[in-house]
Amino acid sequence: MRLKISLLKEPKHQELVSCVGWTTAEELYSCSDDHQIVKWNLLTSETTQIVKLPDDIYPIDFHWFPKSLGVKKQTQAESFVLTSSDGKFHLISKLGRVEKSIEAHCGAVLAGRWNYEGTALVTVGEDGQIKIWSKTGMLRSTLAQQGTPVYSVAWGPDSEKVLYTAGKQLIIKPLQPNAKVLQWKAHDGIILKVDWNSVNDLILSAGEDCKYKVWDSYSRPLYNSQPHEHPITSVAWAPDGELFAVGSFHTLRLCDKTGWSYALEKPNTGSIFNIAWSIDGTQIAGACGNGHVVFAHVVEQHWEWKNFQVTLTKRRAMQVRNVLNDAVDLLEFRDRVIKASLNYAHLVVSTSLQCYVFSTKNWNTPIIFDLKEGTVSLILQAERHFLLVDGSSIYLYSYEGRFISSPKFPGMRTDILNAQTVSLSNDTIAIRDKADEKIIFLFEASTGKPLGDGKFLSHKNEILEIALDQKGLTNDRKIAFIDKNRDLCITSVKRFGKEEQIIKLGTMVHTLAWNDTCNILCGLQDTRFIVWYYPNTVYVDRDILPKTLCEGDASEFSKNPHIVSFVGNQVTIRRADGSLVHINISPYPAILHEYVSSSKWEDAVRLCRFVKEQTMWACLAAMAVANRDMTTAEIAYAAIGEIDKVQYINSIKSLPSKESKMAHILLFSGNIQEAEIVLLQAGLVYQAIQININLYNWERALELAVKYKTHVDTVLAYRQKFLETFGKQETNKRYLHYAEGLQIDWEKIKAKIEMEITKEREQSSSSQSSKSMGLKP
Repeated sequence: MRLKISLLKEPKHQELVSCVGWTTAEELYSCSDDHQIVKWNLLTSETTQIVKLPDDIYPIDFHWFPKSLGVKKQTQAESFVLTSSDGKFHLISKLGRVEKSIEAHCGAVLAGRWNYEGTALVTVGEDGQIKIWSKTGMLRSTLAQQGTPVYSVAWGPDSEKVLYTAGKQLIIKPLQPNAKVLQWKAHDGIILKVDWNSVNDLILSAGEDCKYKVWDSYSRPLYNSQPHEHPITSVAWAPDGELFAVGSFHTLRLCDKTGWSYALEKPNTGSIFNIAWSIDGTQIAGACGNGHVVFAHVVEQHWEWKNFQVTLTKRRAMQVRNVLNDAVDLLEFRDRVIKASLNYAHLVVSTSLQCYVFSTKNWNTPIIFDLKEGTVSLILQAERHFLLVDGSSIYLYSYEGRFISSPKFPGMRTDILNAQTVSLSNDTIAIRDKADEKIIFLFEASTGKPLGDGKFLSHKNEILEIALDQKGLTNDRKIAFIDKNRDLCITSVKRFGKEEQIIKLGTMVHTLAWNDTCNILCGLQDTRFIVWYYPNTVYVDRDILPKTLCEGDASEFSKNPHIVSFVGNQVTIRRADGSLVHINISPYPAILHEYVSSSKWEDAVRLCRFVKEQTMWACLAAMAVANRDMTTAEIAYAAIGEIDKVQYINSIKSLPSKESKMAHILLFSGNIQEAEIVLLQAGLVYQAIQININLYNWERALELAVKYKTHVDTVLAYRQKFLETFGKQETNKRYLHYAEGLQIDWEKIKAKIEMEITKEREQSSSSQSSKSMGLKP
């Protein structure tokens, strides 16, 4: 990825340009110390003077009023705030009419920023004051006051906090009074510029110590650049939070959100005082010290999938290369490319007006359809369909270009969704809520309606990243997520019925990815790279989960690595310095998943015998229990030396009725309540009581015996035997109440139990014979 610079031969301004801002993706306004506000049209390459400001107004900063306001959508910004050196800020219309000038600070007003909703304006000045104003320019409050000038300010993603500079310090102050203020030393020189991105919640800072730094919103440092030759005068996030730009003297740099640099350009600009990204995130404008406005296009992005490599060569052209036979295809578009995604044998490209869907089998005939809004901020793909996110909605389309659904939930803000907070599978869409980060909304892909009974998924901590598994049955869909404590959790996406519990798979996990062809999960855990070959093991037999993992050392990936993709048996990881590392994992677990999904149990056992690995046998054991194939489970458990489980499986096989076997399989997986329900529905009350006795659930055993008026003496007898073994006295009031005047006769109890077992045998044999009778012609 690099920047394609365009700079006019002669500057349009006579003095330094202090600030720039985009109205649309093709139109820019610039302000200069020559008191002119100039409009640039990039389509026609024309510039027009909008207004000549009075000679005493020297502009310092300006910011367009946000476009989207609740329901009423504006296609482009209509007014802006301009701060100047005379201590005022001015509300100016798009046509250049000064609507209002407001006395704001003593000394220059160094920065002014609208919040994301456009309901408030923050200004900062040389007098060290931070003031909040209403939309019409009425002073609401003075948020803070300090002894040093405040050079830069930024709103938090929720518009509830303000970030500002104080010499070498950065301060985050919430708007609520008495809320905790976060302050830390960020640079060794005065901080000149800050920016806070609403999508990734990361903070950028730049200072006179010639460094730029990336922080998270808790003031933890994520990246610290090498010192440059000159102070860094400007930094700005791209709208989607994936890139940022850095400006200095004769220097423009394009960086990844983790800090490493994609491209360094040395245009003849003087210092770049202000950087603005266009709305679609494809180009940058810089306000230069020598009167120029520098434009830079982001080109040469790369997308890779299996043997295909796609490169954006120009604004409207892509090159596709098949590395197997070196075949090259050129794709040309009518408008400029904004976003693209290559996965599941399809390339999806969104331009400013249309969406193109190419199949990797045929690059010549794409499916093309028009977009509703235009600026697509995110494309996610699954095997059967893909998701587009724009400024107002989320749309799901099939690869044939057919619109499928558009999920919605209350308070939805699509402008802050990214690949970490939205996940897509063949049947489900999951979205992490921004208002309450502990909640995940789940939608049916085909209809866009909330899943099942409409309940959302709720966790005790804030969730950072979510991922749905891609394969298997709809009813077995799982979602994995990482929370604020860096715990990796997994839970079932249940359509109906009781909520599945959320189970912790690992701690200190930084990044995760599901495989595209089978349900294998990989993650980076502290200094280890871990692959969970069958994560569902946690619901089947948690004891053998450690045996189903594959671990490797991840210290070579340095700090903050990120998993880019997990395709086939290859995991691609991006290190903190931007280099890509490819890891190959064993191909056998994927083959095992394939055999099991098509119920080829004999082939699965044969594969495990061939590979001779404990992880394979452990996965097969869990898969067999999950699919109720106890013969295979017995072989697999024997192979990993779990003798107690082999014995238990044998005892299950000898049970007389189908319901009893089912209940004991559920019991094996730890689903006690479900096992009890199965037995009670089949009328096997004694067996339900007996499993509670075996598990020492004495309260429940007595409760069932009393409810069904049977085997009360059996429960009391076993309780008495239990207490005698441990030499204890009965203290439970319910047991004391029912034991009054009751003589325990073991002979009678044993006879009753024998009768129950005989009855169960007869019941199952009669049901089997009636079934076979029904089958005869």
